[in-house]
Amino acid sequence: MTKGGAFLIETVRPEDVFTPEDFSEEHLMVAKTVTDFVNDVVVPRIEAVEAKDFEALRELMRQAGELGFLGVDVPEEYGGEGLDKITSMVVGERMARGGSFAVAMLAHTGIGTLPVVFFGNEEQKKKYLPGLAKGTLIAAYALTEPGAGSDALNAKTRAVLSEDGQYYILNGTKQFITNAGFADVFITFARVDGEKFTAFIVDRDTPGVTIGPEEKKMGLDGSSTCPVIFEDARVPVANVLGEIGRGHLVALNVLDIGRLKLGAACAGSGKLAVEISAKYALQREQFGRPIARFGLIQEKLGRMAAHTYAVESSVYRTTGDIEERLAGVAAGDGEQVARAIADYAVECSINKVYGSEALDFIVDEAVQIHGGYGYIKEYLVERFYRDARINRIFEGTNEINRLLIPGTLLRRAMKGELALLAAAQRLAKEVLELTPAMPVEDVPLAREAALVEAAKKVFLLVGGTAAQKFMDKIQEEQEILAALADLVIAIYTMESAVLRARKALTRGPAEDHVALAQAYVYEVFPTVELRAREALAATLEGDELLTQLAVVRRLARYQPVNIVGLRRKIAGRVCELERYPL
Repeated sequence: MTKGGAFLIETVRPEDVFTPEDFSEEHLMVAKTVTDFVNDVVVPRIEAVEAKDFEALRELMRQAGELGFLGVDVPEEYGGEGLDKITSMVVGERMARGGSFAVAMLAHTGIGTLPVVFFGNEEQKKKYLPGLAKGTLIAAYALTEPGAGSDALNAKTRAVLSEDGQYYILNGTKQFITNAGFADVFITFARVDGEKFTAFIVDRDTPGVTIGPEEKKMGLDGSSTCPVIFEDARVPVANVLGEIGRGHLVALNVLDIGRLKLGAACAGSGKLAVEISAKYALQREQFGRPIARFGLIQEKLGRMAAHTYAVESSVYRTTGDIEERLAGVAAGDGEQVARAIADYAVECSINKVYGSEALDFIVDEAVQIHGGYGYIKEYLVERFYRDARINRIFEGTNEINRLLIPGTLLRRAMKGELALLAAAQRLAKEVLELTPAMPVEDVPLAREAALVEAAKKVFLLVGGTAAQKFMDKIQEEQEILAALADLVIAIYTMESAVLRARKALTRGPAEDHVALAQAYVYEVFPTVELRAREALAATLEGDELLTQLAVVRRLARYQPVNIVGLRRKIAGRVCELERYPL
């Protein structure tokens, strides 16, 4: 079992990773059922949903609940399905085609329901989970405040115990709360006596709870986003979620799985964007032929598909690792399940950051392929473009997640949980002899695997240098931390794509896998040297800087491939199938 973050210092084998090609018959059946539900039930009502017809949205939620989609993560004894996390990601990925409905559902099943699954006591689980699993109760997650967004734990909402000891009196305002306009239950956070950050389950009909007006947003028109105001709201003591003063465990652990689910949704949206772009490019003619036959359109389709492949590979690799980690945890022990997921907090942040940024790139290219029509609301890509932008802000901004990635790795290294420092020290002793690994000739993807290993050495070199230079003050060097995060993201996503393709090769011909993995690696690998040079130049100077830059240059040396040909090949398959090629 690969520990969270250990991919940076270990050689991972293809057979050690989970890929979409490993889906069971049950996973495939769920995928088809969700796809059919979205196409046959949700899409016909998209216009009503986008017009904020919340009755229509609630009805769709109930229908999704009846089919078991809302209860995937809820144990069977509380009315759910109790299925694995892979199934949960499959549902999230396939549901992404449902636009604003998908956002409402994923907020409900993820950050809305999981706090009760993970941290609720027996009475709370029995009271709330059956309704949440069936869609008769809708959940919202109320963490953000007007003055506490990224600094969420600095919330100002206060909770004071009533004189009779029966209630906590909440006062404060939450902002940008998804599902707030129609939610029945709010997972919210307040400081008991102004100090102890604590989670609460708050019912909508609680006296003193007021829902503010709907926000007018850039995208996701059909989702509800409102402020929630607490004015002497009397919340029963029995509705404290978890322990007093330990609300941070609820908030942060639930966000990890939320970030991973967001990555899965980005994979699903990316596939749809590739599909509608290919169909349009084949239908749209200019200069006497379909624009799909022009090289610059093929380049776009090839890059869009390659990035989708990397997102999909990374999401299911992480999910497979989490599922393996959960094998030793009792299904009913929600807090231990949450901690097992938290072991992969770095990977969850990687999937969130890369998935959201890859999707932004993909939908931007989709609009460009559509030309002027892509700017017209009648065309689906116009909504895709607006809807995608929030993903880089949801579940912790990408900037916050970029700080979390190296921060978490360094903290684990200092605790002795991850041997990063030892690996960096060994590398420093060998620094003058470092050269790129020479791959075995004629072994498929050996060169690409060697580039991934070289990138790991670059990260250790740059990260070790920065840690040694700045020590405890490195947390103030946010630009360097962001560069390190980008190196980690590049390593994980490249390796995930390569490992998936190599695993596919063990089962037979896998030309599409190989082309997609290669196209992604050769697009991303040059950024490894760029980000490393920027970080080193901000850390060192003089001869010391020149020495380290020379090492990075040696490690990052590679023989280019015909990436134009790779993208044309991928685009050919996309157009032949009129969809993402896998």
